[in-house]
This record gives sequence, C-alpha cells and structure tokens, in this order.
Amino acid sequence: MRLSRDAKAQHHEEITSAASRMLRERGIERTSVIDLMQAVGLTHGGFYRHFKSKDELVASSTLKAFEEVVQRFEKRTVEAGPKYALIAYVLEYLSDLHRNDPSLGCMVSACGADASRQSAIVREAFTNGISKVLELAADGLSCPEEKRAERAIELGGLMLGALVMARATNDADLSETILAEARRRALQIIEEKV
Repeated sequence: MRLSRDAKAQHHEEITSAASRMLRERGIERTSVIDLMQAVGLTHGGFYRHFKSKDELVASSTLKAFEEVVQRFEKRTVEAGPKYALIAYVLEYLSDLHRNDPSLGCMVSACGADASRQSAIVREAFTNGISKVLELAADGLSCPEEKRAERAIELGGLMLGALVMARATNDADLSETILAEARRRALQIIEEKV
C-alpha cells in the first residue's frame, strides 16, 4: 500500500526529528539507521523512501537542529532585541540542563568532532548552521560592528569549549565552575564596547 503524501511528509518529519535527537545523544558514528527506524516505529527498508543515504539524513537532521536554535534566537530578538536574545542563548547554552542532556542541545558540541570526518553534505550542513548562529550572535554584541564577526567566533569558541569540558569531567564541582566562569566571561564579551 502506498503512503499518502501527507503520511510520507509526517514520517519524514518524525524520522528527521528523532534523528536530530539521537545524533546529539549518541553521535554520528553510533547512530544507526536500524535503531532510528525502530525508534519511530518504521521499517529499516522504509528509510530509503525518505533519504538516499545516512549522510543525507545526518545533513537534514543537522539543519533541523540548527533551525530550532535559530527560531528561538529570532523569536527572542523580535520580543526584546538582539542583545537580549544573545544573553538568553548564552545562559541556556551554558546551563546544567544543556550539559546534562545533549539530545536537546547543540549539534556542534555533540557531533562536531564526528562531523569533521564526514562527507561534504554533512560538513556543509554544519557550516551553514554555524554561520547563521555566528551572525545572530554578532548582532547582539556591543562592540563596534567591524569587530563583531571575530568577537562572535571568540564567544562561540568559549561556549563550545566550556560545554565540552563541563560534560567531560566527572567532578561535579569542576563542571559547575567551568560553566559559571564561561557564563561570566561570555556576558563580559557581550557587553565589551571595544
């Protein structure tokens, strides 16, 4: 029996959403198509009605994860301005919740090392997502416009590094200190006017 277009679109969305979470939870290499399809209640063979390859799935799911971040960022920008949106992003990113549940968070912190060894289509998805988040971050900075791109990269590197370190340690106090110091410095970077 053939699926209707609506059912196929719904299955595609379910697969992409589940993959996005699973990839952040397990990483690219440890996420299997079989496990993914079982998680959404579909057959392994049905995967190929939606994607040509695992790489195409990873790219699509990566774009979805970044899209979620961008939507939250843009909503906050409309509500209260770009600086508020950036501060909210920093506090959310460098939180205990994000540290403790990678499946809900940043694709780069969860899969960045894996992505560097992936195909062009996967790396392109990461490139597009990172570029968009850096643009949004730059808009919220207080420094002169000509310094914002480099300052956004500095901020992103600080946040990413701190989150990875906080997740890697088994010392709860050290993990908390890493996040707290990164939040402190990140908020300083946002406010710096030079």
